[in-house]
Amino acid sequence: MTIQRLRGTQDILPSRVQYWQYIEGVIRAACRDFGYQEIRTPIFEFTELFVRGVGETTDIVNKEMYTFMDQGNNSLTLRPECTAAVCRAYVENKLYGQVEQPVKLYYIGPMFRHEKPQAGRFRQFHQLGVEVLGADQPVVDAETIRLAWEIYRRLGLTGLQVHLNSIGCPQCRALYKEQLQAFLQPRLGELCADCQSRFARNPLRILDCKQATCQSVAQGVPLMVDFLCADCQSHLDQLRILLDAGNIPYHMNPRLVRGLDYYRKTAFEIIAQDIGAQSAICGGGRYDGLVEEIGGPATPAIGWAMGLERVLSALEMQNKLPVLPDTQFAMIIMLGEQAMAAGFRLTGQLREQGIPVGMDLLGKSLKAQLRAADRNHCRVAVIQGEDELERGMAVVRDLVNGEQREMPQTEVMQYILAIYRQYREEVK
Repeated sequence: MTIQRLRGTQDILPSRVQYWQYIEGVIRAACRDFGYQEIRTPIFEFTELFVRGVGETTDIVNKEMYTFMDQGNNSLTLRPECTAAVCRAYVENKLYGQVEQPVKLYYIGPMFRHEKPQAGRFRQFHQLGVEVLGADQPVVDAETIRLAWEIYRRLGLTGLQVHLNSIGCPQCRALYKEQLQAFLQPRLGELCADCQSRFARNPLRILDCKQATCQSVAQGVPLMVDFLCADCQSHLDQLRILLDAGNIPYHMNPRLVRGLDYYRKTAFEIIAQDIGAQSAICGGGRYDGLVEEIGGPATPAIGWAMGLERVLSALEMQNKLPVLPDTQFAMIIMLGEQAMAAGFRLTGQLREQGIPVGMDLLGKSLKAQLRAADRNHCRVAVIQGEDELERGMAVVRDLVNGEQREMPQTEVMQYILAIYRQYREEVK
């Protein structure tokens, strides 16, 4: 039987990779402009990191993690998210004491969750995430949201809105938890099995359940924003002032909670209209207790993550993917063994100048090589056989309009370089 890829994974073929590279290029440029530095953490970590960091009551820990035992009998897990890993790196490498605070980091890479594959949701998926550690001011929250907004602006996405809420701190959330449990208790039996288990430990997660029965039971629940302490309310009020000043449209969504246990105060999502059921293309919030939870010093922090698959889908649905430069500009066509050596030399010289060129590696005929040039969207072909080689000449054909001219071999390099520069200006 032919071996196939695992369900919930995908092969990103060269025709699609160019769009991923484009999105990643926009992301890296925006992060650089905002003063964020890239961090790369291992793809697998000790399982305890995610149990303590993400939360043992979450679906991620209970149902979705890829966990295995290694040869040393250690429980390891493919990372289902990267915030806990970044915090572990922050603590282990003592970034809290060795570099200026706050530490502003970003990452791009694959994550792994064993959940039901569907449109916009994979078992191996890719995230961009940013984390700011070491600052608790509302302006930090505003700047992180603004960075996400700027990335989408540079990509050309429209119809976006920030959904904003505060889920309080441990002090004011304790009072809210009592009121929420009192409201839900009479209808506890109507909740799904997962939400019944969440009731005692983390009833806020019930508000995040997608089951229709649980959503119905949760209608009319008390709202966290009505129980905020003075500090949490002030933090939210200042954040809203800053978002208004930055002309970032937002909608207060008092039912918004994040699916991970470590969040406090600010919680937000960015919603894209008209892209289907998976409309949230970015989400995050403040997690001031996470670094301390995994063994570090008390450290305020905030971050968010966006799924790159969803960003790509949104760009496609809004017809915002750009026309990218051709992967090959020229095809060097050499007929005969002696001409092949000259073509190999010319190909190397052009590539050294940053010009993407191809050449035949299979000994195909002239017609077959021209067809290959057409399939690769080449703009120019340089043709040289034994006769042209003896006369020191080469034929340069414009593959767009079909015109061709013969010129000395010594002029081909500069000619190709000149028209390539012109082409680059046209596609900017």
